[in-house]
Amino acid sequence: MSSPPQTRPSWIAIAPALFVVMWATGFVVARLSAPHVEPFTFLTLRFPIAAVLFAGVALAMKAAWPDARGAFHAAVVGALLHGGYLGAVYWAVANGMPAGISALIVGLQPLITAFLAAAMVGEVITIRHWIGLLVGILGVAMVVSPKLSLAGLEGITPATVAVTVLGAISVSLGTVYQKRFATALHVASGGVWQYVGASIVVGIGALATEDFRFDGSANAWIALAWSVIVLSLGAVSLLMLLIRHGDVAKVSSLIFLVPAAAAAMTFVLFGETLTLMQIAGMAVCAAAVLVVTRGRNY
Repeated sequence: MSSPPQTRPSWIAIAPALFVVMWATGFVVARLSAPHVEPFTFLTLRFPIAAVLFAGVALAMKAAWPDARGAFHAAVVGALLHGGYLGAVYWAVANGMPAGISALIVGLQPLITAFLAAAMVGEVITIRHWIGLLVGILGVAMVVSPKLSLAGLEGITPATVAVTVLGAISVSLGTVYQKRFATALHVASGGVWQYVGASIVVGIGALATEDFRFDGSANAWIALAWSVIVLSLGAVSLLMLLIRHGDVAKVSSLIFLVPAAAAAMTFVLFGETLTLMQIAGMAVCAAAVLVVTRGRNY
């Protein structure tokens, strides 16, 4: 007799949209924090605070703590998914990489994840998925293209491009590694060890390259508080739960919607332009996610 299908929690239906909105606020945080705090220093402050808050949540929920093997896997996930990815992107942008180019390169992440998921966890990636992933990259290019200009292109150097590509590879590896080795861990107690691993990566970066500049301005504190509570606790917890309940290639396709959501936010908050090309790109990104995720609820 076949086992009954696994039931999915009701909140899963709205989780992808909520994740995209929360994750996209990271662009706003980067804009607020950049003039006031060095990139690795910002993350070196953010990650340990998030670890402490996750520990408090885990204790309050009486969550099971991972054994040494589970803690190691969680730390590896954190080093890749948070430390390697955010550290690379923040460093590249701080060293002149235009945000639009950075978003375009990171837009390759779902495609990289699909290859890794097929190789590491045996997920079957169909022709429909490949078409959706390629269309998604086109949509991201349409969204960010109006942001690109000759001004600032001097920031596109072999170093900034290479580091941004490594960031995209890092988050892809972290996503698949989470699915392969760490989905059984509790989100809160596992999250503690994730941020331990992430803190080590960015701490080394800060010690090696920065002076720990933090000017204590209101914008710096607001950016730090938002990044810890909304991004590190909220969005990352949602991401872990989505990975647990869905194929990683489909979950990662949500990243296609992040530049579009970020463009809408900066239009509302900062009065940045929102062109017809960007609006069309948003529609293409949404269509790509629909193609990739069709037929499967998270």
